[in-house]
Amino acid sequence: MGKYLTSRSALSEIGARLKAYRIDFPLTQEELSDKSGIAIRSISRMESGEDIQFGNLIKVLIALDLDANLDMLVPDPKKRPSFYLNDKSTIPQRHRTKKKTIKNQGTDIKWGDE
Repeated sequence: MGKYLTSRSALSEIGARLKAYRIDFPLTQEELSDKSGIAIRSISRMESGEDIQFGNLIKVLIALDLDANLDMLVPDPKKRPSFYLNDKSTIPQRHRTKKKTIKNQGTDIKWGDE
């Protein structure tokens, strides 16, 4: 089970985060409304954690330059770690290296017992 037990608590958390991003951007609700193309009332409802249309959420994410984070919301199943584990062609193979040998440079080694 995830961090959010109800859709209501998830909406409240998303709304609070969007409001924080809007304030940090910095934009007023009116400016975000103009930039995203949705009504000020919809932005106010979104920030207070009320039910919203999914399309409006996408528009706000785009306006706040957060649309790249959509991949984290619903990850591409082809990009899961298990996909890369099963695809052996993308994993580089390790190669053994030969030990380096030092050639005798013409001097005989004496061990002391000779």
